[in-house]
Amino acid sequence: MPVISFANSKGGSGKSTSALVIACELAEAADVILIDADPRRPLAAWADLSDPPARLRVISSGGERTIQDEIDQAAAEVPFVLVDLEGMASQLATFAMSASDLVIVPAQEQHQDAQAAIDTLGAVKRAGRAARREIPAAVLLTRTRAAVKSRTARHIGEQLRGLEGVHVIDSELVERDAFAALFSSGGGLRQLDPREVNGIDKAIANASAISEEVIAILRRKQGAAA
Repeated sequence: MPVISFANSKGGSGKSTSALVIACELAEAADVILIDADPRRPLAAWADLSDPPARLRVISSGGERTIQDEIDQAAAEVPFVLVDLEGMASQLATFAMSASDLVIVPAQEQHQDAQAAIDTLGAVKRAGRAARREIPAAVLLTRTRAAVKSRTARHIGEQLRGLEGVHVIDSELVERDAFAALFSSGGGLRQLDPREVNGIDKAIANASAISEEVIAILRRKQGAAA
């Protein structure tokens, strides 16, 4: 069963938000386990706020000594396993990457995020070399503007897309109130109250587009490996 890890060596990249949004969307059609391996435990805290979507379960990782066993156990139980890693390079991150079918590298359109994304992609390659296999990876641009982007944001996006061997997901995680509201109210996008949160429908469409592209990447990689 596919294992998807979310990694970036820089904190504040939108990593946990990306993992949560995609997990909730996948859980609309399949059982999902979301492993919270971030020491801050943002996803465990989210799960405590309200009942998660029915087909989504969150577990907290015991750390680098147990992460591989946790991933293997989860993969034996459900079709999709997502792992939210800590916002720094670590042995835990390397272990999780080595067990992944896809590593998503969230990054804002800022210079520091872009550089951290490149560093993280390098870490994925090293993990793949150690595991003697290619570990697919893709950059997901986060907190982007729905309207006109700044010149700097456009430049960084173009720079990442122009790098040899770097795949950037076409759909971007746009900055929306609905995504931020998940961490204050709990539940998924479809459980948010439209009287209190703006743009829920657009957020759902955004989440769906990203998730569909992630599934397409996994299918292409599986087909290439067959």
